Amino acid sequence: KVLATPEAFLTARGVAFEHPATRFDERVLALRDRDGMPLELVATPRVAAAAGWEGTAGVPAEHAIRGFHSVTIWSDGPAPATEAVLTGHLGFREGAEADGARRFVTDAPIGGVVDVRRTDGFWRGRGGVGTVHHVAFRVPDDAAQRVVRDALLRDGHQVTTVQERQYFRSVYFREPGGVLFEVATDAPGFQVDESEAELGSALKLPP
Repeated sequence: KVLATPEAFLTARGVAFEHPATRFDERVLALRDRDGMPLELVATPRVAAAAGWEGTAGVPAEHAIRGFHSVTIWSDGPAPATEAVLTGHLGFREGAEADGARRFVTDAPIGGVVDVRRTDGFWRGRGGVGTVHHVAFRVPDDAAQRVVRDALLRDGHQVTTVQERQYFRSVYFREPGGVLFEVATDAPGFQVDESEAELGSALKLPP
């Protein structure tokens, strides 16, 4: 039986959440996972054309999660410098500002939003449960990644050498506020060791 509202669905599963709010003209429902990670469900027209998956936990396809809407960066540093990385190197453009956060967007319907929130004086993040280790941004191939890496180096950022991850290749750097960014290629993709029809049916790990 599908429950009538997201609130009822979460309550039945013992998930704590806040009252829905409106931010950037989108409806947002804030909650925490079992490790204390703050998460949000966002209702947005950006994914109107994206189909959902049927059958997960009794949620019909039209109400299913479509993917990652955004990430919020808590930046203890010069916000303009963080924003310059997003707009100057990662293809984002400046959007609106609301509730102390500035939004940056691309045309991608999923994963095309970054919110930057200044948190001066807040303690620095530490690795472990309930934290995000890094934020990954995608590029199509090695050539596009090389363009981004070379531009970051020219701009004075410390960027790693290319790391081979079997399914993709990655470089890493810290933006001026201290958050670790990854720039990863789409290629060669997850079909290097299984067919499209088999994707997700078995555990696959790099050597």
